[in-house]
Amino acid sequence: MGANFSSTFTDPNACSLVRSLCLQTSSPPATKPSLGDLPEGCVALVLEYLNPQEICKLAKLNRAFRGASWADFVWESKLPVNYEDLIEKVLGDDLKDKLCKREIYTRLCRANAFDDGTKKAWLDKRTRGVCLSIASKGLAITGIDDRRYWNYIPTEESWFNSVAYLQQIWWFEVDGQFEFPFPAGTYSLFFRLQLGRAAKRFGRRICNTEHVHGWEIKPVQFQIWTSDGQHASSQCFLDDPGKWNLYHAGDFVVDGSNSSTKLKFSMKQIDCTHTKGGLCLDSVLVYPCKLREGLQHF
Repeated sequence: MGANFSSTFTDPNACSLVRSLCLQTSSPPATKPSLGDLPEGCVALVLEYLNPQEICKLAKLNRAFRGASWADFVWESKLPVNYEDLIEKVLGDDLKDKLCKREIYTRLCRANAFDDGTKKAWLDKRTRGVCLSIASKGLAITGIDDRRYWNYIPTEESWFNSVAYLQQIWWFEVDGQFEFPFPAGTYSLFFRLQLGRAAKRFGRRICNTEHVHGWEIKPVQFQIWTSDGQHASSQCFLDDPGKWNLYHAGDFVVDGSNSSTKLKFSMKQIDCTHTKGGLCLDSVLVYPCKLREGLQHF
C-alpha cells in the first residue's frame, strides 16, 4: 500500500495535473465585459437618439454613461436650430459661451422671465417647441389707468401673480405686439380669460360672478397680424363663469427665413350700446400648433 501511495506522487503526469489544479484555484476568474467598459464616445452616439428623460435615467448607470450624457452634440440635437437667438433674447447674450449644451437645454426648459417680467418663454421637453406667455401688464388695455373700469388684483391663479380685472366698461379693447425669434413652424395664439373674480374663503376656492354681464349680447373679436402679411381672426361669446379658459385668436406660420417674427394681436368688443364687465385677463399665450391638443381652448 505504501508503495502504491509513493508511486502515485512520483508519477510525472500526476504531479503536472496537481500543479495545474492548484494554479486554477489560486488565480482570479476572468471578468466579463460590462456596460462600464464601453467608451464614452460610443455611449454618446447612442444617447443622441434618445429623449432627454431617457438620457438622464441612463446617466445613473455608471461613470461612462454619466460622462457621455454631458456631450455637447447629444444635447444640441434636442435644442431648436436657432437656440443661440433664443439665449440672446431670453437669457442674455453673455451666457451663450459660458454654458454647455446640456445647461442651455435645462435653462430653456424653465419658464424664463424677460422684458421686465412681463413675458415668459420656455422649451417644451417633449417636442422642442418654443412657448411664450405675455402678462396682462405687458398689454395695451383701453381704460387701464381709470380704476372705475380696470384694476390689477393679486392672485395665485395667475402665471404672473396678478390679473387685470374689468369691473365695467363700454369700449372693451386689448392690444399687444412683440418681436420674438420663433423657430420655423406653425403657432397658435390664445387669450387666457375668466368670467368672475376668484378668491379663497376658509381654504376653499369661490368665484364671485356678481359683476359678470354683457358678454352674451355680442361676441368678442380676436385678430392677429404678422410682419410678413399674415392675418387671422375669430370671434366667440365668452361663457363658462368661474373657470380659466383659453380663447383661440388664430394661427400664424414662421418659415425660418427671418431671425425674428413681429406679431400684433387684439381682442375687442366695441359695441357701445351696452356695458360689459366681470372679466379677468391673465395673459396671452403662443404655443406650437402641435401642442394644441393638450390645451383647453374655444
